[in-house]
Amino acid sequence: MSNDAHIHPAIQPDQLQRLYRVGKVIHSALDQQEALGLIVREAVGLVGATTGSVVLINPTDSLLEIQAAHGLPDGSSQLKLRVGEGITGWVAQQGKPALVPDVREDARYVQIHDHTRSELAVPLEINGIVRGVVNVDSDQLDAFSETDLALLTELASQAATVIHNAFLYERSRIRADLFESFIAVGQAINSAVDLDDALAAITREACSLMNACTSALQLLDESGDRLALVASHGAGEAYLNKPDVVVSDSFLGSVVHRMKPLQIENIQISNAYQQQNMAREEGVVALLSVPLVFGGDTTGTLNIYKAEAYVFSNDEIQIAMALAELSAIAIEKARLLERIVESEELLRQNEKLSALGLLAGEVAHEIRNPLTVLKMLYHSLGLEFPADDPRAEDVRIMGEKMDHLNTIVEQVLTFARNAEPQLQPTEINKLIDDLRLLVRRKSAQQNVELEIRLAKRLPQVKADGPQLSQVFLNLTLNALEAMPDGGRLTIETRAIHLPKSAPEPTHIRIEFTDSGCGMDAETRERAFTSLLHTSKPGGSGLGLAIVGRIVESHGGRIKIKPSGSGTTFSILLPLVD
Repeated sequence: MSNDAHIHPAIQPDQLQRLYRVGKVIHSALDQQEALGLIVREAVGLVGATTGSVVLINPTDSLLEIQAAHGLPDGSSQLKLRVGEGITGWVAQQGKPALVPDVREDARYVQIHDHTRSELAVPLEINGIVRGVVNVDSDQLDAFSETDLALLTELASQAATVIHNAFLYERSRIRADLFESFIAVGQAINSAVDLDDALAAITREACSLMNACTSALQLLDESGDRLALVASHGAGEAYLNKPDVVVSDSFLGSVVHRMKPLQIENIQISNAYQQQNMAREEGVVALLSVPLVFGGDTTGTLNIYKAEAYVFSNDEIQIAMALAELSAIAIEKARLLERIVESEELLRQNEKLSALGLLAGEVAHEIRNPLTVLKMLYHSLGLEFPADDPRAEDVRIMGEKMDHLNTIVEQVLTFARNAEPQLQPTEINKLIDDLRLLVRRKSAQQNVELEIRLAKRLPQVKADGPQLSQVFLNLTLNALEAMPDGGRLTIETRAIHLPKSAPEPTHIRIEFTDSGCGMDAETRERAFTSLLHTSKPGGSGLGLAIVGRIVESHGGRIKIKPSGSGTTFSILLPLVD
């Protein structure tokens, strides 16, 4: 309450005491709507009015809106006035009180109901700016005095402080709730690995966060000329079946080009929106569209719809923009994971091709030896027959076919030799980091914890990067197969000295240790022996054989040793000279 020196002299002690009690009551309210309700009820009681209202200026559209009322008829709270319109609007515009003994003789009056005869209105000033009006009416002529004006003015002065404090409290509470919700939204969106799941999570959480009836994601096609609907929440058939949006001549195209959010209060009647019939059929009214921006480029739009005419506040727009930014990152992450899965599959296909090449080389070696014996025996037999003897033609054909087989074998061996590694300085830690990305999704699906221990400043080795990547991927996938119910896979790199007295590191050791089912001694002994023998039921027997061949071709060694309940594969590679 104001200091006594500022109290109007017309206010009597008993009225001052009542004003003091009223001040204590309204100052006890923290909730903004509760505070406004208390203010209007106390204002009506304080001056003996019939009805009353607290009217605030909407900062978005500058219209006067009834925020709390007492005694007004139903539906009157929907009335909106422009600043300067009616007695209330005049008070808001001029910042001066109005004491009207007979409203029928005042040209400013806008009738709400026909029982009002006199009116008293005072401005609500917050930090020196008129933010609204406290208004009381009476069904009696000349119902209010100068004392009533002084009382209401003093009440409005207190109310302004209460409203401001309640507004700050409410804003802080809303922001805290939004922040908490936003964290939950971020977790929900980022937990989605599949792209479709991520898109569905974005639209679902957008509706929840923005209290919207419908939300939709539209992404630019490859040409950048059209926005295609890729996900939605709350949309009906009419919305789902609408055509793609042409960027060059649409409202949403402006969002894409300007990279700024745009809104329409009512798309059902706005000429800026081209699909008004669809909007009416779907029952969507207000629209806020924000761009999805990633890497400085717009990739699409996030569209948020409400079921009634609505103007989104600056805070809501900021939240939507933050959500769109998070969504753009989540979409790119999901796309990256999809590409990683594709890369993983490509590596597996390359592994099969490498296996076929190595298998062809081994088969060629195995065929060439008996073929050489056959040719020697053939020539030593001295199979010579007269020209007219049919056997002479058979012998000639046999010789030609053996020469043909020998040519094929040499071609296969030449092909196999071409698959020899292309050695160059290679960073092993970089290959392991790339492997981490490749198998992260698969290890998560199998509930396998991946622990990477990379030595710092690890020297380079002389290697063929793609072939070593194939080795590491194969060992990792084998480890995952050995842990179908989850477990731990540890990948560790370190530099070692061979011999131990060497002044500088000479080799790098890479170890893959799993907590899986392990391997018996016989399986470990035969693991790298031949491409033509399988090491596991239902397996091709090619994977570990390829690993062994590649490591050997790099001048390295690989061995298998038991490790608790699991297995450790240890690879030793020489450093660059």
